[in-house]
Amino acid sequence: MALEQACPQTHPAPLAERLRSRGLRLTPQREQVLAAVAALEHATPESIVARLRDEAAPGGTAPDTSTVYRTLELLERLGLVWHTHLGKGAPVYHAAEHPHLHVVCASCGEIASAPPGLLDSAAERLGAELGFTLDVGHVALSGTCATCRDRARSE
Repeated sequence: MALEQACPQTHPAPLAERLRSRGLRLTPQREQVLAAVAALEHATPESIVARLRDEAAPGGTAPDTSTVYRTLELLERLGLVWHTHLGKGAPVYHAAEHPHLHVVCASCGEIASAPPGLLDSAAERLGAELGFTLDVGHVALSGTCATCRDRARSE
């Protein structure tokens, strides 16, 4: 099935192992960025920077914005995080170990995760009709959440 082929390994090796296999070092900044992505779930680079600054001990330092961007690029190449464009603004990053698609409310901006299996029939059709393999880690669907829909109905 086209959808499953695009999903990365569901149990990635630890960060240190992936880095060493490429001749790279495990740095505190790389560990911090990966931990922030996991904790924030759908994190922009700016929200990761803010979290790391908040977590820095008094007088301590946090990675700067350019370090966070470079680290996110590396973590994505290692298959540990994915990014998704949810509309306007910076991409959001999330752990690659739990493939999911994103649904974004166009009214309130709420982001929810949905199981990738919801797109199985669409992925199969895209593969059969266009020879296209869907990458669920980058899928974002826009619409209206139940709360906003109900609020609009009651007005």
